[in-house]
Amino acid sequence: MEKEIMMENQIDRKRLTATIVGIHWERIIVHIDLQLEYGDDTLRGEKFEVYAVDQKFHANARFKQKVIDDNRIRISMNMTNPGNCRCLPMGSYFLYVCRKQEILARCVMAHELVPEAENVSHTFLHNNRTRGYMVNFFVTEGENDLPLLMHVLDAVKVSMEQESNGEIVKSLVADPAVKAKKNAGRMRWKAYYHSQVKKYQDKKNIIMFMTEQSATLGSNLQAVYDRMVERGLDQQYTLWISARPESYIKQPRSTTKELLHKLAQCDVVFLDDHVPLFDWLELDKRTRVIQLWHAGAGFKSSGYSRWGHLGCPAPISCHRQYEYGIAGSRQIGKFFSEVFGINDEQILPTGMPRMDEYLDETFRQQKTEELYEAYPMCRGKKVILFAPTYRGKNRKTAYYPYDMIDFDRLYEFCGEEYVVLFKMHPWVAQPVPIKEEQKDRFLDVNTYPNINDLFYITELLITDYSSNIFEYSLMRKPMLFFAFDKVQYSFSRGFHRDYEEAAPGKVCYTFDEVMQALESGDYEYEKVEEYVDKHFDYIDSHASDRVIDWILLGDIPEDIQRKLRHIDKINQRLQLMNFESLQEEES
Repeated sequence: MEKEIMMENQIDRKRLTATIVGIHWERIIVHIDLQLEYGDDTLRGEKFEVYAVDQKFHANARFKQKVIDDNRIRISMNMTNPGNCRCLPMGSYFLYVCRKQEILARCVMAHELVPEAENVSHTFLHNNRTRGYMVNFFVTEGENDLPLLMHVLDAVKVSMEQESNGEIVKSLVADPAVKAKKNAGRMRWKAYYHSQVKKYQDKKNIIMFMTEQSATLGSNLQAVYDRMVERGLDQQYTLWISARPESYIKQPRSTTKELLHKLAQCDVVFLDDHVPLFDWLELDKRTRVIQLWHAGAGFKSSGYSRWGHLGCPAPISCHRQYEYGIAGSRQIGKFFSEVFGINDEQILPTGMPRMDEYLDETFRQQKTEELYEAYPMCRGKKVILFAPTYRGKNRKTAYYPYDMIDFDRLYEFCGEEYVVLFKMHPWVAQPVPIKEEQKDRFLDVNTYPNINDLFYITELLITDYSSNIFEYSLMRKPMLFFAFDKVQYSFSRGFHRDYEEAAPGKVCYTFDEVMQALESGDYEYEKVEEYVDKHFDYIDSHASDRVIDWILLGDIPEDIQRKLRHIDKINQRLQLMNFESLQEEES
């Protein structure tokens, strides 16, 4: 058993004071600016740690920090994951600045900032807006130095009006009965799963490729599966596939039972996207869960990065079980870790396996010829691909407002030089309203299965918030962004980075601006190269091999392993730290 770390209270010595001079939010991340004043000059240049310490004198989180200058630091905390892949627990926290085992200062509010404390408090609604994770900032009453108290609460929605007898009966009988039945069903499934785990605990080398988003395997999952077979690893491992559209179509109980039977035997489960089953079923510790999400890097927030928006995950969800996720580069890994509520270091920059085939030159030549045969109107013309994302809350309500497009003006622009292919999001069922007399220059290619193939013959991509820019950028061709509803979209979905700065092309807010850009050839193309440099550590056809070698065969680069060990060390140290020397300070 490791030895407890007794923290020494040195606050009364006034060697350091830490004054909060600013608080602001960046999605789920709170940033707090600290002004440091030194009563002991020997502390200048020292590295400090800032901890959130609860009323039982436990440090539940350590803030990340950025040094602004000798006298100011910015401390930051992701409230959905302060480092241990869980939300910061409910409780009241003081913030303490420490150096090793010395507690040097308690963070206090600047007088001018006190009136703003309530304004920077934040509530994140979740569970279909029936619960709220609240982060409130207060100044402790009765103390002269205005210490900041951060209060965290996960609250349940309750009625504020007097209920009728019928409503009371309904709330006491009907709703709990439904919930009890649902919970009882889940308990039976859990019991069945764990009985199977016990039965097959000696099974080895079984890997499942799993999606609950589709009836067929695809994208990164299919690429890694195929590569394992090509390398003969199907002789060393048993490879299973589970593909069900459970996320939007209720599946038979028999398929769930079979799935649980197989999951109980797995050493590794590769996923693509969210698995609702794993929101309430925690897999056995011996089963490693790896997220191979198909998204490259768009703008729209997902998962925990859009916490507080309708449809966001609960504090405990499928995402909390991931050992690793993947990304195209180290620079963009933070966007994925924020989505999943895991640490930056757990996102491995392997690249996207689904792009191995896309970057293969022989495959490109073959698909290019196939496309010209399938769509002869494109041969000898410059192709504009119009490929936006959907609007609406989900698959059932997905649509695109075609009235935002001036089809007549776009048709006239095409002349004899251009043709336009319309590739809408797969969830958009309504076909593109192309007039009969415009079909010589316009073509709806919604039934074409893989948008990446279309990029080979495309000269210009027009999109909005879609992640298709990730693949297309490697064609090193221009893009336009038609963001007529940026404000509304940002409010409903949220962006995980500044849209204008991150878009690798010219951003247009009206279709008139789109046409002006087309007519003038003003695409701000220089942004494309900047985007590629930032988003790709590897531009090759070996991403599947890196996933297999790094994750499955354990050959993760040593510098990444060091960072993973460092995170583990921080979390282990937090559990051992004892701040009971603060009792007199807070009494």
